[in-house]
Amino acid sequence: MKFVEKITHSEEETVGVAQEIVKAIKAPAILTLTGDLGAGKTVFSRGFARALGVTDHISSPTFTIVQEYDIPQGTLYHMDLYRISSDEEAISFGIEEFLNDPHAINLIEWPQRLEWLLPETVIPIEISHVSEFERKLRYPVLGGEE
Repeated sequence: MKFVEKITHSEEETVGVAQEIVKAIKAPAILTLTGDLGAGKTVFSRGFARALGVTDHISSPTFTIVQEYDIPQGTLYHMDLYRISSDEEAISFGIEEFLNDPHAINLIEWPQRLEWLLPETVIPIEISHVSEFERKLRYPVLGGEE
């Protein structure tokens, strides 16, 4: 798998990368979002959801674990697995149903908590700190991107 690496210098540029990725995917899709606390996962997620047409207030699902949004393609499931402590807990909130929804786009923060449950076809997105304002985003080549 070939990867793209982009350095962003502001939240707006990070949102721009999220918008580019949205243009290259369609439901069903599962995207995983990894990075340290404060790396920009929530900024990316907001931009991603907006690019999909979500007009509702978009917040990190840290405490609710999953936020559902209606989008033209079906449903966006934005999950934050940071607080998941067991496989049973994940299954009890219905993650398998979300992942198998043919009309859904799943955006999953902290996917390493349940890697065993995720298919090999996930689109991994990594965000890391470069400096106070700069972030490096690494993700697979999608569509016509090189």
